[in-house]
Amino acid sequence: MTNSSVPTAPISGFHLYDTTLRDGSQQEGLTLSVADKLAVARHLDDLGVTYIEGGWPGAVPRDTEFFARAAGELELRHARLAAFGATRKAGVPVAEDPQVAALVDSGAPTITLVAKSDLRHVTGALRTTAEENLAMVRDTVAHLVGRGHEVFVDAEHFFDGFLHDADYTTAVLVAAQEAGAGVLVLCDTNGGMLPHQVTEIIATLRGRLEAAGAGEARLGAHTHNDTGCAVANALAAVRSGITHVQGCVNGYGERTGNADLITLMANLQLKMDMDLLPAETLAEATRIAHALGEIVNMPVTPRAPYVGASAFAHKAGLHASAIRVDPDLYQHTDPQLVGNDMRMIISDMAGRASIELKGRELGFDLAGEPELLSRLAAAVKQREAVGYSYEAADASFELLLLDQLGRVPSYSTVESWRAISQLGRDGTLESEATVKLLADGDGPHERKVAIAEGNGPVNALDRALREALRERHPEVDEFELRDFKVRILDAHHGTDATTRVLVRTSGRGLEFQTVGVGPNVIEASWEAIYDAYTYGLFKSGV
Repeated sequence: MTNSSVPTAPISGFHLYDTTLRDGSQQEGLTLSVADKLAVARHLDDLGVTYIEGGWPGAVPRDTEFFARAAGELELRHARLAAFGATRKAGVPVAEDPQVAALVDSGAPTITLVAKSDLRHVTGALRTTAEENLAMVRDTVAHLVGRGHEVFVDAEHFFDGFLHDADYTTAVLVAAQEAGAGVLVLCDTNGGMLPHQVTEIIATLRGRLEAAGAGEARLGAHTHNDTGCAVANALAAVRSGITHVQGCVNGYGERTGNADLITLMANLQLKMDMDLLPAETLAEATRIAHALGEIVNMPVTPRAPYVGASAFAHKAGLHASAIRVDPDLYQHTDPQLVGNDMRMIISDMAGRASIELKGRELGFDLAGEPELLSRLAAAVKQREAVGYSYEAADASFELLLLDQLGRVPSYSTVESWRAISQLGRDGTLESEATVKLLADGDGPHERKVAIAEGNGPVNALDRALREALRERHPEVDEFELRDFKVRILDAHHGTDATTRVLVRTSGRGLEFQTVGVGPNVIEASWEAIYDAYTYGLFKSGV
């Protein structure tokens, strides 16, 4: 708890300030429980950020509870916890403002205050005078600093306000600095700035601050992505001398999001040679980005810079030929620096070099096997021509490779299968599947017949296949179908269209995807599910 008159010592180095728990949660569809917020905070601490903004205590009950629980449950090794709040209300003494009191009661050593810096918002949104707004900033900062807190001020709508009335916007910053604010954060709240504007405005601002006797003020940047320039604008601010940047992991945030803090920190360290994090910490970036994506139920987009599944993926055969010689020829940095990996995508664009590299990625040395590589390339092209896609189905490609090598695993021979659905007398849909297998391996080819009901014909087939395999291969019970995607390939054929199904399966420490193609969704699903169990058993060493 920070309530002493001894101020919290400032952190002198460069600040990586994360606001995922507050500004990030403004994103449409993103809701965090208190337990979620605590889990995210621990991951952010592992990421090595300097500050974690936990929320707005006093205004949001969940955030009030978060700070209360954080005092006993959250042990931060690297980051300092910050509470977010507003300046006192117009006409209310700061010592009597309950929102300000809630910030003190949160126990957070650092408090970030949002302050109106655009005169139009002062008179139009706050409905107060320019002079009263300055007093609100000055009083609240001084009060919190006097209670021992480190105080930052987020100058809301700074850039738009500066273009409208630079004198007033500068006056707000000077008032905050004179009252003891440790960082003056320049916010592009509407996200409408471009990098050259950021650079020009900061240069002009510095001259104004110098003239006002506040030339030593420490500046920060908070950028939004409405022009697609959030990270670029933050980098421009850093090049202009700013030493505090704010953002959200994975670029979460309202509208188009905030600056992606992981992209930002990777650019600062790997491209601008700033020594911000130990190498082993930056190498956790991909893991942490995906862990947060799971917690907030918004997975990392595959095309996310540095940490996305496609960030270092290569598809074209020409690229693959060059990568076989030197991976740096087609990669802007070593993916392992951020904990990611180079990945070869197998498609009908793939040549022998792509397949050789993909084989190496999967643990197969195909160098010196030109005939095999040619057969595989031809097989991929032929199968993709009829609808298969191996770009997201590495397990199916590995099974195809094993087949070409004559090493494809076989745990059973399919005698037949069928699935039926019918409308019951009570109006509910009933689905049933029958699977008949001949068990492979040592001993007699025992015939196994399994019948199962399910929530739809595909689920019934999955259950029947699992039942048919279970006696000889009980490991199948440890696998779970996690995702199921259907795509109609030639929609102009209507209900007669070819269908592709992609199945994601996890279990026994594995996660993989298989693909099936057929004239209908049932047949395509059967192939994908059957291959999933085959691959899972094979990778489990069965």
